[in-house]
Amino acid sequence: MEDEFPKKRNVRPVEKSNLPIITLSVLVLLVLAMLYVGYEYISDSSSNSEELTSVVVDPNPETELAEPVEEEPQPITSTEKTERPEPVKEKVKEVSASSIGGEQITHSVKSGETFSSIAARYNLKLETLKGLNSSVSDVKAGTTKLKVQVKTIHTVGPGDVLRVVAEKHGVTKDAIMKANGKTKDFAERGEKLIIPFPQKK
Repeated sequence: MEDEFPKKRNVRPVEKSNLPIITLSVLVLLVLAMLYVGYEYISDSSSNSEELTSVVVDPNPETELAEPVEEEPQPITSTEKTERPEPVKEKVKEVSASSIGGEQITHSVKSGETFSSIAARYNLKLETLKGLNSSVSDVKAGTTKLKVQVKTIHTVGPGDVLRVVAEKHGVTKDAIMKANGKTKDFAERGEKLIIPFPQKK
């Protein structure tokens, strides 16, 4: 007598694969990495927006502009052709390190850095950084070294995580990471950390 439920022949074995889970995990990590890089780019460019948003307001708004007067072109003489006025260089008011306080460090300019990006990194005003380096007119990667004032230099001790160091000096953890060029919240024992000023100087 045959069984009521005959055995199934050629049953396909069930395979358990972790490939979809691994693929999904990799995609999620890529999206998070792209969001993080985008956030860093936006926050870096927004810290430099101070220069772009400063507007000079005319103290006398009631004064009317005079209509432009058209002048006839004058013939150029031979002496005018050879004499060219030298470009006017912007005078930078020199700033002394003692007036700011803190400690002075030397920053070697890297590729892509400007006065404004370096000032933002160490939480300094642009005019302060230029005043500390009044002899430097243009920054060049690899050759230019700038004097920078910071609050202090902290040597990492046992139990010093960045959050604790930030609280100890009254600055944010992000400000310490930015000043030290860190992308990860990690500091090794004995490492010297640059502590920027809490407010722009």
